[in-house]
Parts: sequence; C-alpha cells; structure tokens
Amino acid sequence: ENTNTQHSSEMVTDFIMVMENTTSACVLMERKTHVKMNRKQVMLAKLRKSCSCTPQKLKNFLMDFLPVLQWLPKYKCKEYIWGDVMSGLVIGIILVPQAIAYSLLAGLKPIYSLYTSFFANIIYFLMGTSRHVSVGIFSLISLMVGQVVDRELLLAGFDLNDDASPVLGDGSLQNDTQPNTTAFNFTIAGMNAECGKECYAIGIATALTFVAGVYQVLMGIFRLGFISMYLSEAVLDGFATGASLTILTAQVKYLIGIKIPRSQGHGMLVITWINVFRNISQANICDVITSAICILVLVTAKELGDRYKHKLKFPLPTELVVIVLATLVSHYGKLNEVYASSVSGAIPTGFIPPKVPPFNLMLRVAVDALPLAIVSFVFTVSLSEMCAKKYAYSIKANQEMFAVGFCNIIPSFFHSFATSAALAKTLVKTSTGCQTQVSGVISAMVVLLVLLFLAPLFYSLQKCVLACIIIVSLRGALRKFRDVPSRYHVNKVDTFVWIVTMSASALISTEIGLLVGIVFSLLCIIVRTQRPRTALLGQIQDTNFYEDDLEYENLSSIPKVKIFRFEAPLYYANKDYFLKSLYRLTNLDPNLEVARRKKYEKKEKRHLKKGDHTTANGLGIGETTLQLVPKQTDFQALVVDCSSILFLDTTGVNTLKEILKDYRDLNISVLLACCNPSVIDSLKRGGYFGKDFGSMREMLFYSIHNAVQFAKDQKLPADSTLS
Repeated sequence: ENTNTQHSSEMVTDFIMVMENTTSACVLMERKTHVKMNRKQVMLAKLRKSCSCTPQKLKNFLMDFLPVLQWLPKYKCKEYIWGDVMSGLVIGIILVPQAIAYSLLAGLKPIYSLYTSFFANIIYFLMGTSRHVSVGIFSLISLMVGQVVDRELLLAGFDLNDDASPVLGDGSLQNDTQPNTTAFNFTIAGMNAECGKECYAIGIATALTFVAGVYQVLMGIFRLGFISMYLSEAVLDGFATGASLTILTAQVKYLIGIKIPRSQGHGMLVITWINVFRNISQANICDVITSAICILVLVTAKELGDRYKHKLKFPLPTELVVIVLATLVSHYGKLNEVYASSVSGAIPTGFIPPKVPPFNLMLRVAVDALPLAIVSFVFTVSLSEMCAKKYAYSIKANQEMFAVGFCNIIPSFFHSFATSAALAKTLVKTSTGCQTQVSGVISAMVVLLVLLFLAPLFYSLQKCVLACIIIVSLRGALRKFRDVPSRYHVNKVDTFVWIVTMSASALISTEIGLLVGIVFSLLCIIVRTQRPRTALLGQIQDTNFYEDDLEYENLSSIPKVKIFRFEAPLYYANKDYFLKSLYRLTNLDPNLEVARRKKYEKKEKRHLKKGDHTTANGLGIGETTLQLVPKQTDFQALVVDCSSILFLDTTGVNTLKEILKDYRDLNISVLLACCNPSVIDSLKRGGYFGKDFGSMREMLFYSIHNAVQFAKDQKLPADSTLS
C-alpha cells in the first residue's frame, strides 16, 4: 500500500465453473486490481490545478473559449471562400423574411427579430464548434418567448391587440425606443409605465433571454449537458409537432384578417379556434385572397425545390420574392387604406442604444427561462452532432452550451431575444456548400444591410404574407403525422410517447407539453423494467445455445432442469414480478408447496398417533415418501440466465437469496449463469455465496450450458431423496 497517495487494492478471485467435454473444471478467474483513490485528495488536486494560472493555461483557456482562434488562422481561403460566401448569402436572404415573420410569434416588432439574427450569427462564429449549424431565430423558441411576453403584458394591463399603432399628440407614429420615454413617474414590475407596450414587451423578452443564457452557461460550467439525454427523439418530435400546431393556430387570424383576442394559458389552441369560427364572418377578403395566393406560390415553389434540388445549386429565394412582390402590391394598391389590411408598420433603421435587461422582470420569468434554455441547447447540440457526424469532424458539447448561452446573454443587452439552431436553415447551409462559420458572418452582413438601409421599405408588407411564410415553414413538422403508422410499426412505445407529447404541447401549453413528454417517456422506461419479458429456455438442437421456447420452434427441453430468463435489472420495483413470473413459468410456488407439505405432514402425524398405519390417502407409511414429492415438481435444478440483468440492488440480492432458500427447502438447486462482474460483486457483498465464498464454484457459471451440464452430472439432493 502506498501511504503517500493512500491507494488501496485487494486481490479478488472468482470461482466460476466451466464445463469442457462434459468434464467439470473449476476455473479461478483473477479479477484485475482496481486502485481506489482518495477522493478528497483527487478533488483537491483538481481544484489546485484549475485555480492555478500560467501563461500557457491562459492561452489554452482563451483558445477553448473562442474556437475561432484555432480554426480561422488555418482557413483555406481558395478552397472554402466560395462555398461560405454562397451559403452565407442564401441564408441571409432567407433570414430577413423569416425574422420579420417570426416577430409575430414572439409578439415583438420586426426590428428586434433582425437584431436577434444579426448578433446570434456573429457570436456563434466566435464561440461555436460546429462548422455548419445555423444559429438564429427559430420558430419554436419564438413561440415560447411570445407566450411569456403575452402573459406578462396581460398581467401588466396592456391590450394584446397588436393592430393598434401608438400615436403621439401630433399624429405621428410613436417610437418607444426614444430616450425621452425612459423618464417615468411610477413603475409596473420594475418597468417604466410610460415606455408603452412595445418597450415593456421587449423588456420581458430580454429578461427572459438573459436568464435562459445564464442557465445555459451554468449548465456548461457544471457540465450538465447530460440533461439532453432525457429528451428522446420521440419527445422532441412530438414537442415540435405540437408546438407547430400552436404556431399554425396563432397565425390563422392573420391569414383571414380577423381581430380576435390573443388567447393565453392552457387550452389556447382550442379557445383560439372557437374564436376564429365565431368571427369568421368578419374575415377580410383582401387578406384571404392574398393568403391563398401566397400559400399556393410558396408551397408550389417548395415542392418543386424538393423535387429538383439535385439540379439546383442553391434553394430558390421564394420567401424573399414573395415579400418583395407583396410589399410592392400592397404599397401601390394601398391595401391598408382601401381594404383595411393589416400591415407590418414602420421598421426603424440602425441600432437602439444597448440597455441592461430589467432585473425585476428576471425574477418573474426565471421559471419560464428553464425550459427555454433546455430546448434551445438540445436543438443546437443535436443539430451540431448531426452535422459533425455527416462531415467527419468533432464538436464539444460543453462548448456548444457556452456558445448558445452567450448567444442569449450578450444580445439581450441589444434588444434581442432567445435563439437556437434551426434545422431548415442548417440543411440549406450544408446544401449550398458551407465549409465554416465564415458563412454566418456573411449572413449577418446581409441582415446588417437590411437593418441600416432597407428596413423601412417593408412598411406596407401585409401581416397575412408573414403568416403564410410561417405556416409553410411548418411543413416538415406537420408531415410527422404521416410517419405515425411507420413509427408505430417500428416501436409502439415511442409512438405513444410522441402522441402524448404532441397532444400535451398543443392542447395544454408548450412548456407543460415538454415536461409531460419527459415524464411519460421516463415512466415508459420504468414500466418496461417493472414488467419485462420473461421466458423459459430450451436448447437449440445440436448446439450449446439456448433460446425462448415460446418464440422458436424445435427447441429441446432439458430433463429435470428449468432455465429461466429475466430481461431487466432486478431491483425493488420489479422483484414481485420476477417472483410471480418465475413461479408461473416453472409451475411451482415454493411457499405454497412447503405449506402443502406441512399440512400433509400434520395429517400423517395425526394418523400415526391414532395407531393407524395407513396414511390419509390410504397408502402405507413406506409409500408416503414418494407422495411428499408433488407431481408438478418435475425439475431438480433451476438455472437463472442473468445475462440481461444489468445490476442488482439490495432488494434484488435478497430476492435471489430468498429463492435460493425456498427452492433448497424443496431439494431444488438454484444455479446462476452469465452474471456480469457488477452482479457478481453485488451477490458477494450481499452474502449470497456465504461468508467464505466456498460454495461459489457450485452456484455460478459462465454460460447456461455449463450450468446445465453441471446439473446433469451432479447427484443433486432431490436425487438422493428419491433414491
């Protein structure tokens, strides 16, 4: 033993029976020595190492924190620049109309969506480890932000009718972002009551975004990325589909041009559709016609693009073309003035001075920020891993968490809201030749051009056109309904998880839907371990292998031996099912059999006391021994196949000890086969093999066939009873 490092070790020898050529041999398996470190000293050493500061360590930290410093100096300009510029321009062209459209989901003005798209691309360029993922505004994240914004606006007493433009005394449009609106006489939840609805809304969004970013950075510091493992593919797909139904529902009023209150809380989808049908007679004909034309053009272009994408070098900028044409038609046709069609309104140019997110609002949205942070991180990491696997490079999941966290924290000071990686734009980037995140800088420059010069040109753009762009972008998520039959054929449990998550996300709320999906998915796993498959095994003819006799034909049963398989860990939650299945399949409950025998013995004793030399069933005393062995006890050895038992808890060990004792009382041997080292250690610590492990060589076997051969060759206690 090394007293300086306080290492401790012990030699462990497992006695495991191996049968070769029908001859038993006890193999002494010497386990490898595992050195046990002093955890306190290890933690102190790691702490000293992490707290020390050297120039080299500072350089390494900076290089890890800003991965751009590693790959940008190695940038192959001639090889990469054309693909990066092309993909950056295409994504930038797609970003502009999507950013303006998704502002409807977030309940904010379009300028804030443009800010979000600009800053997210710049920051991810500096901090991201994925070469291809597109980080920016995302429909699901925008929806989650919008739900919190709407709720807080209602609680503050604001009207959610976003068609009414705030007007100053001189009749001009009010700009809530001007400095004079920051002076106030009283506050609402820490915000200026005079700053107006728009100012309060962006304050909520930035506070929510800042807290979500802080959560993500903290999860990165404490390495909590494993949380994403609990969001299965079925949960994420169900969540995305349910949220897509909510998004579609929220856009219907813009499609047909009716003015209904924005529903909040649980059941928003149902309430909104009820209000839509109640007010369908007030539909704006101009908006209905415009929506029909736009959806027809967008869907046709998307279908043609999907069909001929192998011939196209880059996707058709259909959304941008539709927005430009619709804006021109609306402006020159004066659709707002003549037909009262709702339009986007004034979009200011330039940047608003940065502002610290309101602290008081952070406390109000702290709970809402948690699911937002998790969903944003999970989508970003899953897409990053998908691209890395496809193009044969690696990413750092923890650094991705830092990157998306700072993509939320820093932009929140510049009037931006939460971001995430988006699947559609990521696929476009990869298909247009993207090589590195330089393409993200090009996309940011396109958005900057709109921010500085072109934003006011979208004043006359109808909101129904934006709603059409949003709805058509949901095609991928809504197509998941077509996959339900094939999903059900592959895995029924995953299908139920998808249905439950989708239904809860759509009918209750997105946050609760995500929580319901996670809980239901975990419950399904627990239930599957509580009631796993169990089977009696038979021997495959002319082999040393054994399989489920209910699943396969032509299996041979082993005389006097039962082989039982339990396909799950054995722990407190399924120990009763383990025993019930064992008793049912072997057709023998030891407890009932022992009770029956005791009852029979009492009857025999009463007859003997009376001097009657015949038993209760009319047999002589010499013949009673055979009667003590019941007809259903047609086996003398029970082999438990432990190959699927991953671990044992205390209850599991006690359960195996219980069946060992109960069957031994009936002169039936219990043999364990195919145990992994973890299970063996649990059995040894639980005293299953006795204090000195002396009986271990007769109870533990490397394979089922070894155990069966041992049972055949040994003269078991049951044999001696009958002989």
